[in-house]
Amino acid sequence: MATMKDVAKLAGVSVATVSSTLSGRSFVSDELKQRVEAAIRELGYAPNAMASGLKRGTSSLIGLIVPDITNPFFTELVHCIQRRAAEAGFVVLLGVSDDQVAREVELIALMRSHQVAGTIVIPCGGEQDCMNLSRLAAGMPLVAADNAPPGMAVDTVVLDNRMAATLATSHLLSLGHRIIATIAGPPHRFVSHERFVGFTTVLEGKGLSVGADHVKRGDFHVASAREAGLALLQSAPRPTAIFVANNQMLIGTMQAVAEMRLSVPRDVSIIAIDDFPWAAAFTPTLTTVRQPIDALAEAAIERLKLRVGGLQEDPCRVVLAPELVIRQSCRAPLEDA
Repeated sequence: MATMKDVAKLAGVSVATVSSTLSGRSFVSDELKQRVEAAIRELGYAPNAMASGLKRGTSSLIGLIVPDITNPFFTELVHCIQRRAAEAGFVVLLGVSDDQVAREVELIALMRSHQVAGTIVIPCGGEQDCMNLSRLAAGMPLVAADNAPPGMAVDTVVLDNRMAATLATSHLLSLGHRIIATIAGPPHRFVSHERFVGFTTVLEGKGLSVGADHVKRGDFHVASAREAGLALLQSAPRPTAIFVANNQMLIGTMQAVAEMRLSVPRDVSIIAIDDFPWAAAFTPTLTTVRQPIDALAEAAIERLKLRVGGLQEDPCRVVLAPELVIRQSCRAPLEDA
């Protein structure tokens, strides 16, 4: 691997001239700059961003910790954060916690050991786990996104999850559904709690309640939702509509419907939080509540950039609005349902 010394030797200049050419902080004549750039191309030299950052007392490297890279929501979020980070002059070091708090703690320590300028984390734990994150970061600028409860000692960027559930539930009610079930997420997570509260609040406002048989919990993954969906579809009375708390569990719910040889939306209407590319490829196409993923990425990068730049004000909370995307998976219940 070529070094800065190799570039300097081939270009016939000093190492300081190569460094000045790369950083742009000192004047280098056009002739010398062209020689350095030609040597860089010939040798395929790539600067060590971490080492350069340490010399300057700064780093262009930032951390990003997500719970599940297989979930289309997080896949798209990683893509958007990487793009926004590049626009801000950052390079992203990605870590995946696999929904394990212990792994998340290890990754935060790893980011610190790599001297990153700051880290964006999508927490996977409960409220107390989230509250501990600022202590674990120990001075490293940190922004928490998505599953981030109020009161954290760091900047947070979240969806208005109660509003997302409100949009979904209100849509079902507007179609005439009154026997509505839910496949909710893990109760200890902030996003799950907020979505469930939004769901029940809307129903209670209409004088409706949800029986225990019509509330099932999943773990935000496909398999758990399939089991929950099968249980709901065999309950009595069978719900005419199901509100699902995320996209992966939406897939599991659709699997359960297929196994029961039922039809969406004729036998049961389905709606979920999180839009994703496959939602428009299913038959029928799926009604969802879309999260503004790029806006979330932009806000997270902006807050981290400000903190890396030395901003010392109190933690800021950015709350983003959801959007209802109406497709084909919801309709009015049959008269004899």
